[in-house]
Amino acid sequence: MTARFNLFDNPIASKFAKRFANTGLVIQQSSLPASTQELVSLRASQINGCGWCIDMHTKEATAAGETATRLHLVAAWRESTVFTEAEQAALALTEEGTRLADAAQGVSDETWAQVRKHYDDDQIAALVSLVALINAANRLAVIVHQKGGSYEPGMFAAAFN
Repeated sequence: MTARFNLFDNPIASKFAKRFANTGLVIQQSSLPASTQELVSLRASQINGCGWCIDMHTKEATAAGETATRLHLVAAWRESTVFTEAEQAALALTEEGTRLADAAQGVSDETWAQVRKHYDDDQIAALVSLVALINAANRLAVIVHQKGGSYEPGMFAAAFN
Protein backbone atom coordinates (compact mmCIF):
# COMPACT_ATOMS: atom_id res chain seq x y z
CA MET A 1 0.00 0.00 0.00
CA THR A 2 1.33 3.44 -0.88
CA ALA A 3 0.67 6.72 0.89
CA ARG A 4 -2.70 8.23 0.05
CA PHE A 5 -1.43 11.78 0.14
CA ASN A 6 2.00 13.40 0.33
CA LEU A 7 1.99 15.72 3.33
CA PHE A 8 5.37 17.12 2.31
CA ASP A 9 4.42 18.19 -1.23
CA ASN A 10 1.17 20.03 -0.54
CA PRO A 11 1.67 23.75 0.30
CA ILE A 12 -0.87 23.81 3.15
CA ALA A 13 0.31 20.52 4.64
CA SER A 14 3.93 21.61 4.28
CA LYS A 15 3.25 24.91 6.05
CA PHE A 16 1.50 23.02 8.85
CA ALA A 17 4.36 20.51 9.06
CA LYS A 18 6.92 23.31 9.50
CA ARG A 19 4.95 24.81 12.37
CA PHE A 20 4.40 21.33 13.83
CA ALA A 21 8.15 20.68 13.67
CA ASN A 22 8.85 24.01 15.38
CA THR A 23 6.52 22.98 18.20
CA GLY A 24 8.56 19.83 18.56
CA LEU A 25 11.74 21.90 18.94
CA VAL A 26 10.39 23.36 22.18
CA ILE A 27 10.18 19.85 23.61
CA GLN A 28 13.48 18.72 22.06
CA GLN A 29 15.29 21.68 23.65
CA SER A 30 13.72 21.10 27.08
CA SER A 31 15.41 19.42 30.05
CA LEU A 32 13.41 16.22 29.49
CA PRO A 33 16.13 13.66 28.65
CA ALA A 34 16.44 13.00 24.92
CA SER A 35 16.38 9.23 25.52
CA THR A 36 13.08 9.58 27.38
CA GLN A 37 11.68 11.64 24.53
CA GLU A 38 12.51 8.91 22.02
CA LEU A 39 11.15 6.12 24.26
CA VAL A 40 7.88 8.01 24.76
CA SER A 41 7.55 8.73 21.04
CA LEU A 42 8.27 5.11 20.19
CA ARG A 43 5.76 3.72 22.71
CA ALA A 44 2.90 5.97 21.59
CA SER A 45 3.68 5.14 17.97
CA GLN A 46 3.59 1.41 18.74
CA ILE A 47 0.18 1.76 20.40
CA ASN A 48 -1.16 3.79 17.47
CA GLY A 49 0.31 1.47 14.82
CA CYS A 50 2.26 4.25 13.12
CA GLY A 51 4.97 2.56 11.05
CA TRP A 52 6.44 5.87 9.89
CA CYS A 53 6.91 7.17 13.44
CA ILE A 54 8.14 3.81 14.78
CA ASP A 55 10.74 3.80 12.00
CA MET A 56 11.73 7.41 12.70
CA HIS A 57 12.02 7.17 16.47
CA THR A 58 13.78 3.80 16.45
CA LYS A 59 16.39 5.12 14.02
CA GLU A 60 16.78 8.47 15.78
CA ALA A 61 17.20 6.72 19.14
CA THR A 62 19.76 4.32 17.68
CA ALA A 63 21.69 7.19 16.10
CA ALA A 64 21.74 8.90 19.52
CA GLY A 65 23.23 5.79 21.13
CA GLU A 66 20.18 3.98 22.48
CA THR A 67 20.70 0.23 22.80
CA ALA A 68 18.88 -2.33 20.72
CA THR A 69 17.86 -4.18 23.89
CA ARG A 70 16.01 -1.18 25.30
CA LEU A 71 14.35 -0.39 21.98
CA HIS A 72 13.19 -3.98 21.58
CA LEU A 73 11.73 -3.97 25.09
CA VAL A 74 9.77 -0.70 24.92
CA ALA A 75 6.55 -2.54 24.06
CA ALA A 76 7.05 -4.77 27.12
CA TRP A 77 8.57 -2.21 29.46
CA ARG A 78 6.59 -3.45 32.47
CA GLU A 79 8.14 -6.91 32.03
CA SER A 80 11.74 -5.74 31.66
CA THR A 81 14.56 -4.52 33.88
CA VAL A 82 16.27 -2.07 31.54
CA PHE A 83 14.25 1.09 32.24
CA THR A 84 14.71 3.47 35.15
CA GLU A 85 11.82 4.30 37.48
CA ALA A 86 11.62 7.72 35.84
CA GLU A 87 11.41 6.17 32.36
CA GLN A 88 8.76 3.73 33.60
CA ALA A 89 6.71 6.67 34.90
CA ALA A 90 7.04 8.42 31.53
CA LEU A 91 6.04 5.26 29.66
CA ALA A 92 3.01 4.74 31.92
CA LEU A 93 1.93 8.35 31.31
CA THR A 94 2.42 7.81 27.58
CA GLU A 95 0.25 4.70 27.54
CA GLU A 96 -2.52 6.21 29.65
CA GLY A 97 -2.41 9.51 27.75
CA THR A 98 -2.50 7.69 24.41
CA ARG A 99 -5.29 5.28 25.33
CA LEU A 100 -7.76 7.91 26.56
CA ALA A 101 -10.70 6.19 24.91
CA ASP A 102 -9.88 2.91 26.69
CA ALA A 103 -10.30 4.26 30.23
CA ALA A 104 -12.69 6.86 31.56
CA GLN A 105 -10.16 8.14 34.09
CA GLY A 106 -7.45 9.05 31.57
CA VAL A 107 -4.14 9.29 33.41
CA SER A 108 -4.42 7.66 36.83
CA ASP A 109 -3.49 9.41 40.07
CA GLU A 110 -0.89 6.70 40.70
CA THR A 111 0.83 7.34 37.38
CA TRP A 112 0.67 11.10 37.89
CA ALA A 113 2.26 10.71 41.34
CA GLN A 114 5.12 8.71 39.83
CA VAL A 115 5.66 11.35 37.15
CA ARG A 116 5.69 14.10 39.83
CA LYS A 117 8.21 12.08 41.84
CA HIS A 118 10.72 11.88 38.98
CA TYR A 119 10.28 15.04 36.91
CA ASP A 120 10.26 18.77 37.61
CA ASP A 121 7.58 21.11 36.29
CA ASP A 122 9.45 21.97 33.07
CA GLN A 123 10.05 18.30 32.33
CA ILE A 124 6.41 17.47 33.04
CA ALA A 125 5.30 20.25 30.70
CA ALA A 126 7.58 18.81 28.00
CA LEU A 127 6.41 15.25 28.69
CA VAL A 128 2.69 16.05 28.54
CA SER A 129 3.25 18.15 25.41
CA LEU A 130 5.26 15.35 23.81
CA VAL A 131 2.53 12.78 24.44
CA ALA A 132 0.02 15.11 22.78
CA LEU A 133 2.37 15.94 19.89
CA ILE A 134 3.37 12.35 19.07
CA ASN A 135 -0.26 11.26 19.14
CA ALA A 136 -1.08 14.02 16.64
CA ALA A 137 1.89 13.01 14.46
CA ASN A 138 0.77 9.37 14.57
CA ARG A 139 -2.70 10.34 13.43
CA LEU A 140 -1.39 12.41 10.52
CA ALA A 141 0.78 9.56 9.26
CA VAL A 142 -1.78 6.80 9.81
CA ILE A 143 -4.59 8.73 8.09
CA VAL A 144 -2.55 9.18 4.90
CA HIS A 145 -0.93 5.71 5.11
CA GLN A 146 2.63 7.08 5.42
CA LYS A 147 4.68 3.87 5.62
CA GLY A 148 7.80 3.18 7.65
CA GLY A 149 11.09 1.88 6.33
CA SER A 150 12.61 4.73 4.36
CA TYR A 151 13.44 7.13 7.17
CA GLU A 152 17.07 8.19 7.66
CA PRO A 153 18.25 9.77 10.95
CA GLY A 154 18.06 13.56 10.78
CA MET A 155 15.88 13.49 7.67
CA PHE A 156 12.86 15.18 9.25
CA ALA A 157 14.87 17.94 10.91
CA ALA A 158 16.81 18.61 7.70
CA ALA A 159 13.58 18.99 5.73
CA PHE A 160 12.47 21.93 7.86
CA ASN A 161 15.70 23.91 8.29
